[in-house]
Amino acid sequence: MKIKVLVIDDSALIRSLLTEIINSQPDMEVVATAPDPLIARDLIKQTNPDVLTLDVEMPKMDGLDFLERLMRLRPMPVVMVSTLTERGSEITMRALELGAIDFVTKPKLAISDGIREYADLIADKIRAAKQARISTLAPRSTVPTPGAPQQNASLRNPLISSEKLIIIGASTGGTEAIKSFLMEMPPDCPGILITQHMPAGFTRSFANRLDSLCQISVAEAQGGERILPGHAFIAPGDKHLLLARSGANYVTELSDAAPVSRHKPSVDVLFDSAAAQAGKNAIGVILTGMGKDGALGMRAMKEAGAYNFAQNEESCVVYGMPREAVAHGGVDEELHLRDMPSRVLAYLMANSSQSLRV
Repeated sequence: MKIKVLVIDDSALIRSLLTEIINSQPDMEVVATAPDPLIARDLIKQTNPDVLTLDVEMPKMDGLDFLERLMRLRPMPVVMVSTLTERGSEITMRALELGAIDFVTKPKLAISDGIREYADLIADKIRAAKQARISTLAPRSTVPTPGAPQQNASLRNPLISSEKLIIIGASTGGTEAIKSFLMEMPPDCPGILITQHMPAGFTRSFANRLDSLCQISVAEAQGGERILPGHAFIAPGDKHLLLARSGANYVTELSDAAPVSRHKPSVDVLFDSAAAQAGKNAIGVILTGMGKDGALGMRAMKEAGAYNFAQNEESCVVYGMPREAVAHGGVDEELHLRDMPSRVLAYLMANSSQSLRV
């Protein structure tokens, strides 16, 4: 049975192009299109779509307002269609917090050599959205209660070695999973490197949003930064992020090499570099996402002595990348997302204490 898609966009040209792209896929079809959320509301009842594509900025009702009401009254998978602007990226980050599964940028109206690749990207996002766990799509709180103590503040341990690093990979649903994880990290946690599948132009807004919410410093990697405790670096949307060394220090490194497993940035590239440069000092974390990027890299980390965690199926938006990492033998523990931060910190403290006693 084909995936039924409802396209919501105020541009007739965009609606036409998205319809053409989606209908060209053998496993999906556009059952209706709408120029605004008010018309879409009735079409949802009439067509009962499996997935919505939703423009973030529209007349009559803002895309975010519509999304918030939809996720409260009739939760369903939504893929946002975003403009490649600073405002567009900020709105998109908010849409993901409200429950959208993923997003794509606005397609170029002129047919080009890249249209097939763009069509494949949209199709992959829709397939992932169809597989998403609806129970995870409720609107999420984004700001801690003022004055409330952080859950893991008591887990701080000055004896944790500065050589330790946390290496994270994620894809579909990963922006919220990463946020959930990082918000529990104390200011003196080990340095963190993150690859999240996300296009250029959005990773900086993502990093800035996290930096405003977390106790640790979060930034988009520029390349050459020293990786210190209490700092996290996110791969830019158009570069691979690698762990490198400069003398006795860990530093970030960016690569403009070709995509790996169709991804740039690639989780495998980051994990492979962590295996080579950090070995047993690395702690791997693979979170929700579609596909298998990161599975081979996580196994390489484990073989180099790292200890690895995977998000379990129950708490994943899409249990693809963690499943593949487990199947390839690279995972030591599978955990619910809510338990991941405290367990990682507990492992770090126990491991550091053992090292000091030896």
